[in-house]
Amino acid sequence: MDFQLNEEHSAFADSVSRFAKQELAPGALARAHSTEHPWDAAKLIADNGLLGIAFPEKDGGQGGTLMHAVLAIQQVALSCPKSADIVQAGNFGPIRTFVEYATEEQKERFLPDLLGGRKLIALGMTEPDAGSAVTQLKTSARKDGNDYLINGSKIFSTNSPEADLFLIYVRFGPGLEGIGSVLIERGTPGFTIGEPAGFMNGEQWCQLYFEDARIPASNLLLGPGGFKKQISGFNVERLGNASRSLALGRYAFNLAREHASTRKQFNKELCEFQGIQWKFADMWMQLESAQLMLYRAALEGEHGLPSAQSTAMAKLACNQAGWFVANEALQVMGGMGFSQEVLVEYCVRRIRGWMIAGGSIEILKNRIAEGVFERSFSQYPPKTA
Repeated sequence: MDFQLNEEHSAFADSVSRFAKQELAPGALARAHSTEHPWDAAKLIADNGLLGIAFPEKDGGQGGTLMHAVLAIQQVALSCPKSADIVQAGNFGPIRTFVEYATEEQKERFLPDLLGGRKLIALGMTEPDAGSAVTQLKTSARKDGNDYLINGSKIFSTNSPEADLFLIYVRFGPGLEGIGSVLIERGTPGFTIGEPAGFMNGEQWCQLYFEDARIPASNLLLGPGGFKKQISGFNVERLGNASRSLALGRYAFNLAREHASTRKQFNKELCEFQGIQWKFADMWMQLESAQLMLYRAALEGEHGLPSAQSTAMAKLACNQAGWFVANEALQVMGGMGFSQEVLVEYCVRRIRGWMIAGGSIEILKNRIAEGVFERSFSQYPPKTA
């Protein structure tokens, strides 16, 4: 059993690290504090082959693996935390579901711009009354001749202010088997994108409204019965979330370690105080243990999709480790950590959001418990006779 990266993975990680330090690190602070999508960084990242890493070459991807995508996110994040979002958006989330199930015609229409860093795809899953209970979604798709009419609304859609393409979960009929998905382009008649609203972490999102939004049948992604396929792809998305959570925790750790090695109080470097030493010991333990769980889940997906159990455990471990470490790093750095002159406070805010997005830590614990007991536990109240 080997707990080290193999030679090929190490070489890939080193290559991405050199690129990120040279091209992305200089603008890291400005990117993090901007609400606009960093299109400049997106072009650089695309030109260096870091979008579509694990997608087939015939689809415009790099033909790599999930492990390569995880390594790319982490190495980019260690130089420019905001740019890691670009790598995630070009490898995980809705784009992965799209590549998995889109027709050849759909891929030809949309993938070149998405993988070229010129356009974004956003996911419309959450609704005002359907968050973690996603199967209660109400947004509907009704067949009308050769088209579909979409009605409903979505909230909390990452990249929605600037996305050109939206992968929308819809209901074609009753029950779980009635759920599928469609592709809706910005500018479609009947599709309205609301005013941007802000999250605590600085990200913005827009509510999406569909009022008889008419789309052609060629924009159908997964019809009735497609929910299980969609959610299996969503499990993989958790690796992108987990990678960023852990990497931003490590980014904050590195800044705090440098600070503790040089900052003096009472004529001593901070690292000479036992209380500070214990903080770093706890932080390092959490980072290293969560890293192993992330790598295990990514390697499990080298020849297929990783299990929902592995991705749930990896996301939970990385969310909790990243949050703990970034928060402790901020405490170690005091006023400087709390200042927006460095990105420790940014890491704290971003990681906190990822403990909710992509499956909250509570939902993840429910999923892990199902694996422990090898049975499902319904969260719904029992039906009355």
